[in-house]
Amino acid sequence: MSTSIDQAFAKQFEREVHEAYQRQGSKLRPTVRVKNGVRGSSTVFQKVGKGAASTKSRHGMVPVMNVDFAAVEAQLFDYYAGEWVDRLDELKTNVDERQVLANAGAYALGRKTDELIIAALAGSTQVAGSASGGLTKAKVLAAFEILGASDVPDDGQRYAVVGWKQWSQLLELPEFASAEFVGEAHLPWRGTQAKMWLGTMWMPHSGLPSTGSVRNCFWYHKSAVGHAVGQDVVTDITWHGDRAAHFVSNSMSQGAVLIDTAGVVKMPCTEA
Repeated sequence: MSTSIDQAFAKQFEREVHEAYQRQGSKLRPTVRVKNGVRGSSTVFQKVGKGAASTKSRHGMVPVMNVDFAAVEAQLFDYYAGEWVDRLDELKTNVDERQVLANAGAYALGRKTDELIIAALAGSTQVAGSASGGLTKAKVLAAFEILGASDVPDDGQRYAVVGWKQWSQLLELPEFASAEFVGEAHLPWRGTQAKMWLGTMWMPHSGLPSTGSVRNCFWYHKSAVGHAVGQDVVTDITWHGDRAAHFVSNSMSQGAVLIDTAGVVKMPCTEA
């Protein structure tokens, strides 16, 4: 049973209970390849290489492209998040405590989804710039050049995820935040902290990995990472008479894998 349930009692606090600074579900799932309804403990994502076109002689055989095909396997894992809600505690609150905990559990699993995707991104071996310094214009352009040199499609499906410190540093760049460069329609504070820049959707995220004072940011194409879903987030609420309480259970079965390292660039940044 939640040890902080008394904080929500009507005689002490306001009517609504707000989850404390929780990201509402997964932010990164829409930015990667998703395979739903997976049966079994793993699934395979297809990786297709580049083909080459050539000429042929009159009446000759049409040349084949010799495209490289590879299968990348994603392992699925089961995750759970549960909590007890005492019946008498519910009587002392004027909020639906069961629903609050159901949402909190779903958000926790949403963060786990992002954690899986970020772990897959971290497997890339391409690095732009050194770990010294923050997210500078030079480091951004270095990553931009790496993606271009690898023929990563510039088709509106590129994404960049950075830490909040790096987001603040980007806001100091006129090319990123000034209407004189990007126009009013693409300013980063129009409704949400995300924006298009350099043909890429940029967004801040609080769950990026850090080692010491160095945090890794990522710039990637949607096709470079796969997210497999055996079971999406499911919430179940059951009554246990022996405990005089409801048990709120949330579960999911998911996994993520790096499909093409050429489509992901790390941008290591030092946080002072």
